[in-house]
Amino acid sequence: MLAKRTSKNQITLPKEIVKAFSDTEYFDVSIEGNRILLMPVKITPVGSTLEGVRDKIRKLGITEKDVGEAIQWARSKKK
Repeated sequence: MLAKRTSKNQITLPKEIVKAFSDTEYFDVSIEGNRILLMPVKITPVGSTLEGVRDKIRKLGITEKDVGEAIQWARSKKK
């Protein structure tokens, strides 16, 4: 499939590609060698991500003491 760059540096994606990502509005764009990579990205509100992490920590039963011990362990490995 071909996609043409316009004079305004825009690229229209082929219909078949867009259909495969119909629920995606944003893409992370990067270069790998001589390729342009588009990775689907889900945008979430700032607060919801942190709350999601906190919920997961609670569900796993991780305590503040566990976190402190993990930090201490990680810092001791760098010596």
